Amino acid sequence: MLEASFSDVLQTILIILLVYFGFKLLIKWFGPLILKYFLRKMGKRFEQQFRQQQEPASKNKEGKVSIDKKPKNGRKSNKNVGEYIDYEEID
Repeated sequence: MLEASFSDVLQTILIILLVYFGFKLLIKWFGPLILKYFLRKMGKRFEQQFRQQQEPASKNKEGKVSIDKKPKNGRKSNKNVGEYIDYEEID
């Protein structure tokens, strides 16, 4: 059976603490830069999507009117659903 000496346990704890505080320090320094990069990238993507949505509206020339008609085969109500019951509120 293996036994851990006090110095090995202490060395492991110090390495874990060094990695933890090193990672914390790197995030503190480089976190805002990484966040700005991703926010700029997402902003460009949203702007591109917005421009794609605006293009069809801008294709029509000013003064030209276009009417899009609805398709004739819409939903039809089913009259054989059941009996209608009128309810009264009782105080």
